[in-house]
Amino acid sequence: MDLMTLTFWFSSVFIFPLWVMMWFLPKHDITRKFVGDVRICAFPLIASYAILLIPNATKVLLTLGSQMPTPEVVVDLFSEDEMIILAWLHFLVMDTFIGRYIWMRMLAADRPIQISMPILLLCMMLGPIGLLAGILATLDVEDDISVPPGSVE
Repeated sequence: MDLMTLTFWFSSVFIFPLWVMMWFLPKHDITRKFVGDVRICAFPLIASYAILLIPNATKVLLTLGSQMPTPEVVVDLFSEDEMIILAWLHFLVMDTFIGRYIWMRMLAADRPIQISMPILLLCMMLGPIGLLAGILATLDVEDDISVPPGSVE
């Protein structure tokens, strides 16, 4: 099995139990243990992404850092299978991190599973839309990530 296939399957399978815990066991101790610990929840996904990124980092940095990204540049960059899988891994990392953030906000707001589960499903399937729905559903929650410390000038 090649590196691209290995990182794809590892990450795609790794996220499934995390999402199941956030959807169906949002307040359970096991969910708090695994999803609540960013080292367990995100680091393996980031490592998988990094393993595939390292041999492609120069190409990504030169392509996106040497010219203004245009639709043509992006399409050309992602015309190779390895770069498509790299983008997929990027989605998995970011959507899972967004889902974890919204899951924590749902806990802080004490939202019932009937509200949190569909929103977390949106986070997995349509990350930015799930993020928006999660923030709107938890506007009454003030957390230390969303609110800058001190005055903003």
